[in-house]
Amino acid sequence: MKIALAQLNYIIGDFNLNTQKIISAVHDAKAKNADLVVFAELCVCGYPPRDFLEFSEFIESCESAAQQIAKECEGIACIIGLPTKNPKVQGKDLFNSAYFIENGSVKAVVNKALLPNYDVFDEYRYFEPAVEFKCVDFMGYKIALTVCEDLWNINDNPMYVTCPMDVLTQEKPDLMINIAASPFAYNHDEERILILGDNCRKYQLPLFYVNQIGAQTEIIFDGGSLVFDKDGSLLDEMPYFTEELKVYEFDQGKVRGLMPIIHDPQSDIAQIHDALILGIKDYFQKSGFTKAVLGLSGGIDSALVCALAAEALGPENVMAVLMPSEYSSDHSIQDALDLVKNLGCKHEAIPIKEATIAFQSMMKPVFKDLPFSVAEENIQARSRAIVVMAMSNKFGYILLNTSNKSECAVGYGTLYGDMAGAIGVLGDVYKTQVYKLSNYINRERDIIPQNSIVKPPSAELRPGQKDSDSLPEYDVLDAILFQYIELKQSSVSIIKMGFDEALVKKVLKMVNVAEFKRNQAPPILRVSPKAFGMGRRMPIVGKYLS
Repeated sequence: MKIALAQLNYIIGDFNLNTQKIISAVHDAKAKNADLVVFAELCVCGYPPRDFLEFSEFIESCESAAQQIAKECEGIACIIGLPTKNPKVQGKDLFNSAYFIENGSVKAVVNKALLPNYDVFDEYRYFEPAVEFKCVDFMGYKIALTVCEDLWNINDNPMYVTCPMDVLTQEKPDLMINIAASPFAYNHDEERILILGDNCRKYQLPLFYVNQIGAQTEIIFDGGSLVFDKDGSLLDEMPYFTEELKVYEFDQGKVRGLMPIIHDPQSDIAQIHDALILGIKDYFQKSGFTKAVLGLSGGIDSALVCALAAEALGPENVMAVLMPSEYSSDHSIQDALDLVKNLGCKHEAIPIKEATIAFQSMMKPVFKDLPFSVAEENIQARSRAIVVMAMSNKFGYILLNTSNKSECAVGYGTLYGDMAGAIGVLGDVYKTQVYKLSNYINRERDIIPQNSIVKPPSAELRPGQKDSDSLPEYDVLDAILFQYIELKQSSVSIIKMGFDEALVKKVLKMVNVAEFKRNQAPPILRVSPKAFGMGRRMPIVGKYLS
């Protein structure tokens, strides 16, 4: 039996595009003499469809697309993922299903049992967990077909009585096939390989695992579809962040022609770079936009976003706007100009001094003789937001937000100012990672000016201002934030690690009280195991435990 794995990029709700992609891959697999072609979880509608699932027309479109795909499956079988109606009166209205299609019709339906309900996942909101499991017979083989978490999570779970594979193995299957929608995080590829390999060893079965690629707003899928032998040895690993179809030959319990390989992961920074490029590219393409605008300060964050956008969209599609104030240093302006020259992107210089003076004059009768404070600082940041949004409205640009995760965490940003934007490019990238990413971009030649990398970071909203006036050094800050946000450690635990007690309590308080800002921030491209946004849901008003 020849099995093709189709690792594709889908658009949520674009049934025409998804269906044509699937059909094209079916024909491609057939031309390569495959007997079966396997697609990812919920490939028909795209993942995650969220509340689209509550529209009956959406579910009907899924079924209509599946029938259209089935008509193309003559001489080849396929496995596709889609939501299906639960015929029973009790329980949720839908199942998260896999169709096994053969000879133009649906031969078997497999429903997902272990519905993830953590981090970015919310499947239990929509789907009923399956309780019945049966292998699929094809070409004399018994296939244990599962959907994502049903093979991922083999640990005891009090919500479920039965693990699907524990039932399916009673039928003595010959192989496992798992269709998945497994989001990217910089440490997830190694975790995936470890867990899936353990499952192969546990059940003594080879595995064909297919994942999708592509960004769906903030969630990025990296592909990396996998093939294992029954001993859990990795036999093949499809490319990351790239569409591909590959055919494998399975015979008598073995995958022919493949020897065990060693997973050779890219560095975390290289993976984050590739994920952000795909995230930017897909956000624009899937939204129907081509051109980006951003404020370019001469600092490292905006320089990095500008470089990433130029790589993702082409420099001709990126507009960098320099908006010097009376406090902007000459070197910041020159650093920004050097960057746009290196990239070849478009730029405009629009000083904001007159605008901020006008706002301050307007507020003088109310502010009277009160000293210069954060109010005047934020008038500058919001003046810049007015400029870049005016450029967006006038020329059809999409505004990229340049705030990093460290700033987002502690609220070091201005609402309706530098926090404005349609998508947060660096909102899941700590400041210390920003430096590493910048050096990675410069790995072959200087693109981001060295001065932007080495100079002390500053918002330049008052004379001589530096980030360190308000924040601890970023290597210390990021270490504390990582323990609190990603690892969910308490202040007591973090202090025991050797961090200063007063500093830890100050930082955690800053994180907690800034929740109202993050609630109004743009969606953030997720590259870590715990990103701000849909994967971290905290109350805005509440008594925080820290």
